[in-house]
This record gives sequence, C-alpha cells and structure tokens, in this order.
Amino acid sequence: MLQPHTCQRARRSRDARFDGQFFTAVLTTGIYCRSICPAPSPKEENVRYYPSAAQAAQAGFRPCLRCRPDCAPNSAVWNGVDTTLSRAIALIHRGDLQDQNLPEFAERLGVGDRYLRQLFQKHLGLSPKTYALYQQCLFAKQLLHQTQLPIHQVAVASGFNSVRRFNDCFQKNLKLTPTQVRRQTNPASETIQLDLSYRPPYNWDQVQPFLAARTIEGLDACDANSYRRTFQHDGVTGSFHAIHQPTKNRFQVSIELDDLQALRPTIQRIRRLLDLDVDSEAVFATLRECLPEPFPLKQGLRIPGQWTMFEAGVRAVLGQQVTVVAAKKLVRTLIETLGETQGSQRFFPTPRAVAAADLSFLKMPQSRKNTLATLAHHYLTHPEPDQPEAWLALKGIGPWTVNYAKLRGRGDPDVFLGGDLGVKKVVQQHTPDLDPNRAAPWRSYLTMQLWSMY
Repeated sequence: MLQPHTCQRARRSRDARFDGQFFTAVLTTGIYCRSICPAPSPKEENVRYYPSAAQAAQAGFRPCLRCRPDCAPNSAVWNGVDTTLSRAIALIHRGDLQDQNLPEFAERLGVGDRYLRQLFQKHLGLSPKTYALYQQCLFAKQLLHQTQLPIHQVAVASGFNSVRRFNDCFQKNLKLTPTQVRRQTNPASETIQLDLSYRPPYNWDQVQPFLAARTIEGLDACDANSYRRTFQHDGVTGSFHAIHQPTKNRFQVSIELDDLQALRPTIQRIRRLLDLDVDSEAVFATLRECLPEPFPLKQGLRIPGQWTMFEAGVRAVLGQQVTVVAAKKLVRTLIETLGETQGSQRFFPTPRAVAAADLSFLKMPQSRKNTLATLAHHYLTHPEPDQPEAWLALKGIGPWTVNYAKLRGRGDPDVFLGGDLGVKKVVQQHTPDLDPNRAAPWRSYLTMQLWSMY
C-alpha cells in the first residue's frame, strides 16, 4: 500500500500511472473512486485510502458510477508478498474459484483452506470467497456499462448460476442494482466490446513489431495500432480485436465468443497477452539501477504473450537454435497442417492433434520432432500440464525452452533468459558486468530491454 501522503498527491494530480494501485473512499458520499476520477477532489479529512476495490467495498463504500473502479488496471497490492497469495489472486481473477469449493481450491495451491483464509485476511482484509464474489460483481458491472448483453447473460458471463443470485450478490456488494447501472437499452450484439485500461507508459512501438514479426495468416494479425487473433481453448472458440488508444491509456477490445461463461477468463488472457497490469514505472526504476547510465533504457516495455502455455511451449521448441524467421515458418507449417479452420480463420493445433501426427512435414531434426510429440503427450497425460518446471524431465527440453514458455505463456515477470543468443550478444557488447539478480522481481523486463537492443 502506498503511503497516505503519496496517495493524496496522486489523486490530486489524477496521474494515470497510479490508476488501480489504490482507491479513494469519501466519507461524506459513501463512494469510492479511482485515482483518476474526474469528480471534484474531496477534502482530505473526508478521505480514506484502500489498496483494493474489494477492501473499500468491505468498509461499506459503493463504487463510483463516473470513474468506474471496475475498469481500473488490476492492483498489484499482493505482488512480492507471498507466492501462494499471488497465484490464488491470479486464479480467482481467471474465475477458477467459481467452479470449486475453498478446500479444493486450496488443495490446488498446495495449502490448507484455513491457511489460505488467514493469508487473505492478513494481506487483503477479507476471505477468498468474499474477494472472488466481489471480483465477479465488478466484472458484471463492467459488462453492464460497456456491453449490450441482457442482464441474464451478464449473470451467466460473470459466473452466477441464477439471475436472482446475481441480483442479490450484486446489490449486497456494490450497494446498487444491475438496472441502476445499466444505461444501454439497445438489442444484444454478437460482438462484445470492452475497454481494457492500463497504467502508462505503454510502449506500443516495442510491442507492435514484436507481435507483427511472429503473426501467422489466419491466426493473428498486427497493424500500426491494433492486434487481432483467433483462439480455441477448453472447448471454447472465439476471436478478439484490440485497438490501442494511447490518449486514453487503454485498448478497445471486441470479442466474439461461442460460450459466454468463458468471457471472464478470456479477458484475463487478453490482459496477460498485452501485459496490461504491470506497473511500468516501478519496473523502469528498478532496471535503471541495475543497467549502466549510457544504456538506452526504454520506458513502458511490456511482455507480448501467447494465448496458452501449450502454444508458448510449442513455439519455444520450434524456435530452438533457429532464427525468428525460421521459427515462424515452422509454426506456420504446423498450423496449416494440424490446426482447425473456420472459413478464413485458423486455430492453433491442440495437444491431441500434435500428439497424433507423425510431424514428418516439419523440416527440422527428428530429435526436435520427438520433443514436440513428447510435450503434446505430456499435456494429454498430466492433470496439471501447465507447470513448465515439470517439462525439464522431458527429453529435449532445457532451461531456455522452459523460461521462454514462462515468459510468454504465463507472463512471469521474473525470468531472465541469460542463455538466449541475442541476450548474450547485447550483454557482451553493452553490459559485460551485468548482474541480472539486481533486476528482480522484473528480470523478464530486463530480458525484453536486452532483446530490444539485439
């Protein structure tokens, strides 16, 4: 949590770099706001600061309908506090606690449910279930504001099994009814449009060419100000188109989806793929300390992600010891041969499709084909295949492959690809005395800085 005097200066300046890092509650109105709220600034004696929207609500405040806290970038209040808590928060934002009871959820994290409750109470001041329900309500509020979905579809997309349960929970948590929030009366559209905010600066000039150099026709495309792609995952098919709006510190995103229940995890994947939740000012300050002054450090660098860990792993295997251009050709061949199609759209192959193929169409060493097949079989036979550390037991997969997958498939902020050829060359030329450990917990962004020089 930021210090109160820092929060005071940030809210008075309405600096977007603090958006989502704390929330301002006003005693005289009973409302809590984002730091960038355009409403007249209240007197300091009437203000209380909270590190998360859920804590402000727990204290009895309702969300502002003007600045809309549901649209704030995710707060990083738990970052660096506890790895179990950090993973639990990420899974809750993905919607995983909706489908499990707390003991099952805690077991998945490798802890007891009592310990997990204590962890949430200590750092966030509320229980895991209360936090999860509030996140569902905030997500529903965002859909009510920004989409034309009927209220019963908003309830389904937010993870509620009935409209009555949705209405009760929404009013209890937000002190508002869904109909009070809903302003649009237009008929529902097949395309869902949302605004996904971030804390500036965002270096789209770095992200755009990185993504554009790796696009595959039919799967994804990247132009001067937008990125689009198709996806198939967990039985859900869809696509999205994200348009960068730098003057508003956000991406305008259009989503087409064949199952509304997957909307929330889909949005979380888009946020991770575009790396919308990092505090880039904090990253820059840390990297400035560990890189020599002449080094042309770029502000606002992000980690362009992949849709799934499996896709990131496959791309990492295909990219072993070859150039980006050569790796892209292999990926294109794999998608054209094994990926499903819908009209002009292509989809990344599933683990089952890769495991069933002989892969003779790929022009690369047989040992690497075997590695690809082994990875696919791993996904078919393990209950938690998205744990790349376990991939090290697979023949042909080493630390570089695992770390690359963690960097782009998971969005892990603290991965240094010291064994990467491009990273090695830049280090030798510009920073021979570099100690990457000084960049923790942002070593992934150090990797991106060095790649940008290669």
